[in-house]
Amino acid sequence: MEIRMVEGDITAQAVDVVVNAANSSLLGGGGVDGAIHRRGGPAILAECRALRASRYRRGLPTGQAVATTAGDLPARWVVHTVGPVFSATEDRSALLRDCYANSLAVADELGAATVAFPLVSAGVYGWPLDDAVRQALTVLRAATPTSVTEARLVLFGADTYATARRVLDAG
Repeated sequence: MEIRMVEGDITAQAVDVVVNAANSSLLGGGGVDGAIHRRGGPAILAECRALRASRYRRGLPTGQAVATTAGDLPARWVVHTVGPVFSATEDRSALLRDCYANSLAVADELGAATVAFPLVSAGVYGWPLDDAVRQALTVLRAATPTSVTEARLVLFGADTYATARRVLDAG
């Protein structure tokens, strides 16, 4: 699987799967989650409401992933995953890695070839940017899915992109 880093807007990625850094309610929010719901339109919210009414009555658990339509996005599906809130006193990195691994597994089940990821938990959930990139790369480098041939880390802003490139280049 090829791993690419691109600076840009995740809602503009023409891929099979866009991964949403969702909150557990699945009903939209701020940051990446809000942008995906706004640009993707009401079809995404409708499927999320159906998931809440059936499989995820208490919300999507941290680290898990579930797919919906991509609505008006230039993608086929959105895979929603809930990242952990960063804690300086508790190591939650395994949950963050689960977000990437479970999202890849769902994408593989869908038969997706291309997947665009945001940096899960690196926004309002406070995960340090350098480590968020390292956690993502750890999973993506070790992954051996059968259908996903390209994973993109979509980084919002030049500073975020530069930090991610530095982490990637450091090995």
